[in-house]
Formats: sequence, C-alpha cells, structure tokens
Amino acid sequence: MPGFLTRPISQNGRVITAGLLKALRILIPGRRAHLARFVFQARPSANPRLTVNGCAGKMGKAVAEAAVSAGLQLIPASFSSLGEAGQLVKVSTTDVRLHGPSEKEDVLSSVLDKHPNVIIVDFTVPDAVNPNTELYCKFGMPFVMGTTGGDRELMYKTVENSNVYAVISPQMGKQVVAFLAAMEIMAEQFPGAFSGYSLQVMESHQSTKLDTSGTAKAIISCFNRLGVSFELDQIQQIRDPRKQLEVVGVPEEHLSGHAFHLYHLTSPDNTVSFEFQHNVCGRSIYAEGAIDAAIFLAKKVQAKAEKKIYDMIDVLREGNMR
Repeated sequence: MPGFLTRPISQNGRVITAGLLKALRILIPGRRAHLARFVFQARPSANPRLTVNGCAGKMGKAVAEAAVSAGLQLIPASFSSLGEAGQLVKVSTTDVRLHGPSEKEDVLSSVLDKHPNVIIVDFTVPDAVNPNTELYCKFGMPFVMGTTGGDRELMYKTVENSNVYAVISPQMGKQVVAFLAAMEIMAEQFPGAFSGYSLQVMESHQSTKLDTSGTAKAIISCFNRLGVSFELDQIQQIRDPRKQLEVVGVPEEHLSGHAFHLYHLTSPDNTVSFEFQHNVCGRSIYAEGAIDAAIFLAKKVQAKAEKKIYDMIDVLREGNMR
C-alpha cells in the first residue's frame, strides 16, 4: 500500500490517514464537512490517565510516582487542604498543582473536559472521603478510593445510586490483600471455628494516621464470623514513636511510614494460641496496588462491565496485579 495512505495524523484524539483524506477530498471536492463520517476513532488505550488527589501527602505522592513509573499519564492537578492550595508538587518531570476545597468542582469539570476517560485515585484524608465520593459520582468519574475512614455505608450507597465505577478497599497492598482474601474464605467456610477464643489486636502506624486501620477492621470482622467476640474499641492503637521503637520494633527509618499488625488468639483454657502478623515498612506496596486497581478499573469501564463496585480482592482474583 502506498505510504501516503498509511501515515497517521492525530486530530483531537482521532486517527486519520493522510492518504484517505486526500482521496476523499478528490472524490468529494468542496464537501469537507462530510469527511467526519470517514474519521476512525483511535482505539482506547489500556493505560488510563490518572488524577491522584492527595499529592501533598506522602501516600498520595507515592501513588503519583508509581503511576509515572508504570508509564501512565499523570494529570497535573490534585486536591489538597486550604493551606496547601496553589503549591506545586514535583512528581518526576510533572509539576502537580494543588487545589483547595473551594476549587474541587471546577478542577473536576476541567479535568473531565480535557480527559474524558480519566480515573481518579483518592488518598486524601478521612473527613474528605464522603464529600469527595459525592463529587466523583456527581461528575460520573470512576475512582479508586484508597483513603480509609469516613462513613463507608454512606459511601457505598452514594456510589450505588450514581452507577459510577469504583474500586473501594481499606487495603491496597497486594500481599496483604491476599491475606484478607484467605481470611474471608476461612470465615465463610468455617464459621464459629474459633468460638470461645479471646483476641488481642495491636496496630501501629505513623503518627499522622488519624483513624483506626481499615485492614484491622476487616480482619476483625472475619474473626467475629469465626466465633470470636471482639469490639473495635478494644484495638490497641499505637501512634507514639517511642513505643513503636521500643515495644513494637519498628525500624527508626520507617517511623514516618509503616503498618504493623498483630492478631493473637488464645483458647478458653489458655493451652492453645494462634498468631497472625503482617508488618509493612514504607508505602510502595500500597502505591503499586493502587495503580493496579486503576488499570483494572479502566478496563472495566472500557468493557462496560455490568458490575460497578469492586474491591482489591476482585483485582487480585482477576490476576491484574503486576
């Protein structure tokens, strides 16, 4: 085939061959308006464009960096607090501008206008979970909710009523997700297996984490179904760096970013004990998982999947974790 028929020209997201346009103009002189009928839409990219809200925070920035490392296009706009609005966060070669609460609607409208296939990844703060969810749903924007806290029941209801695609999970770490999945299976298949056992739960995170671990809540829910009586207010929550160093054993260099969990079960007569533990230093495990979730969600949107709300176990089951 002659080269002039195969050289692609990109025009507003469409792909047109130069030769085809030339041929059509010869065949239909003066009728350029009709050429739109012969324009071929480019096949949607498997890799989505991402907006990471919360880039001012360490977790949000880690996700943004993971997006760039994965070869995804990072949109240079992010939600922030009022005090951080107007600042720039450097992510690789991209300067991400931070926008305060009053700018949120304008930012989403602008992003959606320029990037209609955008996926939002949210790592903001617990108090922003429900207001942000309402905004994403209002604009019909698919999103990954990595922020814990907020009114989770209300969040799910908001998403269900809006018919928006979303991945919502208290835990983004790949291997921890697998552990959660195993706990869910055990609770489903062996209900009451630990009836009468007592439970102790300790969770340690960096001092800036404001809420109780969503992962701990999910694991405790499984233990409840396994017959263990335990309330969330019984969790030993450690945020004091000195205790984290001396009692928990967190390496000093990871005091500002870690997640150490311990679940200890004891039989009624104190003769049998079980212990489940997972310790995470740093944020890369969560950042990579969040990017996996965004890519997974983009594929679901492109395929127009019937199911709209997913969690990280869905991502894991589909084998979409890099």
